[in-house]
Amino acid sequence: MTEDGFSPHLIDTSKPHSARMYDWFLNGKDHYAADIAAARKVMDLFPHVKNSAWANREFMHRAARYVSALGVTQFLDIGTGIPTEPNLHQIVQQTIPTARLVYADHDPIVLRHAQALLRGTPEGHIAYVHADVRDPDQILAHAREHLDFTQPIGLSLVALMHFVTDEQGAHEIVRKLLEPMAGGSHLMLSHFVLEDPGLMKRVEDIYRAGGNSIQGRSVADVTAFFAGLDLCDPGVVLSTRWHPDDQMRIHDEPSLYVGVARKP
Repeated sequence: MTEDGFSPHLIDTSKPHSARMYDWFLNGKDHYAADIAAARKVMDLFPHVKNSAWANREFMHRAARYVSALGVTQFLDIGTGIPTEPNLHQIVQQTIPTARLVYADHDPIVLRHAQALLRGTPEGHIAYVHADVRDPDQILAHAREHLDFTQPIGLSLVALMHFVTDEQGAHEIVRKLLEPMAGGSHLMLSHFVLEDPGLMKRVEDIYRAGGNSIQGRSVADVTAFFAGLDLCDPGVVLSTRWHPDDQMRIHDEPSLYVGVARKP
C-alpha cells in the first residue's frame, strides 16, 4: 500500500540541486546540465566524492538491516533523494514485509520519481511527503498519520545534515524530530567531513552558488547530533568501518562519518 502527500511544483533545472548532484555521483539518470557542472566542480576538488556517495548508500543498507534486526518495524527517512535501488524500504521489507515507512524530501523531482518507483510489499505501507527537514513540525505531523509513535521508529538522516547550517538550527532540528519518538527508536546518521578547512570552504562555495546551504563540521560536531542517545558500537566512525560486510563495494575511507544510536 502506498500513499503520498505530493503536489506538483515547477522543477528549476537552471540551478544545481544537491539531490540531483548526488544522483550524478551515483551514476543515476535524473539530473540536468547545471547539476552535472556543479558536481564536476566538486569532484575536481574532491576526486573521491563518488566513492563517498556509494559508501553512504552502503552504510544506509547496513544500518537499516541492523536497526530492523533489533525489531524496529517502522522508519522515517528524511532527505530521501532520487530513488536508487535498493531503497530503505526494500532493505527492511525483505525481512519485515509489514514494515511501515515515511519518506520525505523537498526536491519536487525526488517525489515525482518516488511516486512511480518506491513500491513496497502488499503487507507493508509507504507514504511520501514533500517537505523540508528545516520544517520538522510538518514532517512529524505527516508521519503521525502513518507511523505509531508509541512504538520505536528508525529515523534516517543519511547524507542530509551537512546541508543544514548551524544558523538554521541543525542540532535542534534533530532533537525536535527525536523528541516525540518512543524509547527504543534509533537515529541513523551520516555526515560529510573534510578536515581541510580551505578545501571545505571551496566545496561550500560551489553548493551555495546554486542556492544550496551547506555546513562543514568536525567529527566532534557530528558526534553532537547523537547527544542524549546511546551510541551503538563502534560509535561515530568512518563509514567503511561501521559494521563492514562482504556486500560492500567501497573499502577505502571516504570523508564520511556515520553512526547509529538508540533513544533510551
